[in-house]
Amino acid sequence: MKIGVITFPGSLDDVDACRAVTLAGGEPVALWHGDADLRGVDAVILPGGFSYGDYLRCGAIARFAPVMDEVVAAAGGGMPVLGICNGFQILCESHLLPGALIRNDHRTFICRDQVLQIDNASTAWTSAYEVGQHITVPLKNGEGGFVADAGTIAMLEGEGRVVARYVGANPNGSLNAIAGIANERGNVVGLMPHPEHAVEDLCGPGTDGLAFFTSALAALAASA
Repeated sequence: MKIGVITFPGSLDDVDACRAVTLAGGEPVALWHGDADLRGVDAVILPGGFSYGDYLRCGAIARFAPVMDEVVAAAGGGMPVLGICNGFQILCESHLLPGALIRNDHRTFICRDQVLQIDNASTAWTSAYEVGQHITVPLKNGEGGFVADAGTIAMLEGEGRVVARYVGANPNGSLNAIAGIANERGNVVGLMPHPEHAVEDLCGPGTDGLAFFTSALAALAASA
């Protein structure tokens, strides 16, 4: 299965995401922001970083990249799409996911290993986890506070679309300690922490993040 990883100007974690796909058993395909072509991939990852220098708002310029028209159309057709950190911001700016990510409530950049609780194990990116499972993956952001109006938060909670929550002290002021959400269909997931940095014992806090990528491969195999 081929999983595309988009590189925007300012992307930092595209190579890490490609490595995670490889370790999960998939074939990573490098995609360029300026090309309106997904090159026949089966799923897409929008990696972390600082696309277009985070000018205007995080992800606000990247949403207009030619490749994003293809991503939006493919997501609408059911293709699995994962946005990590800046990728989550881009998904919100593209209206593939509701809400927005704003500056951390303590106004400082945070970088640490973070415990998460998986609340939804039925998405294309989380099926290899158990509901309630605690995992540890790196978190690094300056604008990672998830916010939405009260109605949207109630909808996400009521429909079980909160994918993961922060465990312990809320690191960035996200409402309801939300670390990640999914769309209604469950094929599009946005996650502020970085599972691609927790895929092997040599680097990072362990391999807790690898199941995000094996989940997607299993979902693709099941639908083939």
